[in-house]
Amino acid sequence: MSPKRQRGERAGLTREQVLDAALELADESGLAGLTMRGLGARLGVEAMTLYHYVPNKEALVDGMVERLFTAAQPAAPGPDWRAHLRGYAHELRAALLRHPGILPAVVRPAVTPATLDAVEGGLRTLTGAGFPLGTALDVLNTLTLFVLGHAAAEVGIGAGDGPGSPGWLAGLDGERYPLILRAVHTGAGTDDAARFTFAVEALLTGFSAFSVIK
Repeated sequence: MSPKRQRGERAGLTREQVLDAALELADESGLAGLTMRGLGARLGVEAMTLYHYVPNKEALVDGMVERLFTAAQPAAPGPDWRAHLRGYAHELRAALLRHPGILPAVVRPAVTPATLDAVEGGLRTLTGAGFPLGTALDVLNTLTLFVLGHAAAEVGIGAGDGPGSPGWLAGLDGERYPLILRAVHTGAGTDDAARFTFAVEALLTGFSAFSVIK
């Protein structure tokens, strides 16, 4: 029989496993419902064991944000800045839709080494393509905030039968809002993924005007 693990002893977990379990728990209970005790129970360890991987809940949330942002980064940033940003935007949206529980915290500044490495890689690609450093930062921040806002809207707007939902819109006055109702009935402009792709491509087209290399 193996000896019982003592309080605070490592449990054969990895930091990534701890963070992934925290993301799942936040999806189920929200960030307010995410506790070290609950996370420990999910992983089958005592809460004290988790402090080998994250010193406190703030660091835990920073790590959860890190998992999403680093997963959205290309494995090896290349010279094609449009491909880099396009892939990043679509991967980040997909990660946020998989784990909407983290959305209230994703505007936190990048603080972990892995998250900062991802930012550095993006800046390296953009500056290498002729964007001044300040503009490169503006590009990354603009695109990131757009993705966060779009994902939040997809998760929270039009859910169920409340205001903004197709059912609610279908009850509008047809004489006053004929074009809105036509869009509702035909589906024109209502596909979230298509709208997201359109906006990303429009942003990339606009960003290109600010590169000094044409």
